Amino acid sequence: MEALFEKREDLDGRDMIENSVRQGEKLRKELNKLPKEIIKDVRGKGLLNAIEIHKEFDALAICSRLMDNGLLAKPTQSDKIRFAPPLIIRDTQLHHCTQIIADTIYSFIQ
Repeated sequence: MEALFEKREDLDGRDMIENSVRQGEKLRKELNKLPKEIIKDVRGKGLLNAIEIHKEFDALAICSRLMDNGLLAKPTQSDKIRFAPPLIIRDTQLHHCTQIIADTIYSFIQ
């Protein structure tokens, strides 16, 4: 049971809040780099974020491809995709996620 608490700083409430703000800003920065012909808007606060896609694309299809590529996201309506990574996500993990998102989005225009 003690193995669960090896990284106690990850469970500290202050670290999670600061990490959420910091990583959320990085996530939105990367999402805003995605091609505007697919991404209409990026919004969020902390690590609760969403992209709105243009109507000619389907959020469910994008989320299915994201899942095939190793990332879970929630389609909302037919034109929004929600991302809610864990509050303790670290730089390398976030980078990996944003790479999957970018690769997946670009696959729809190639």
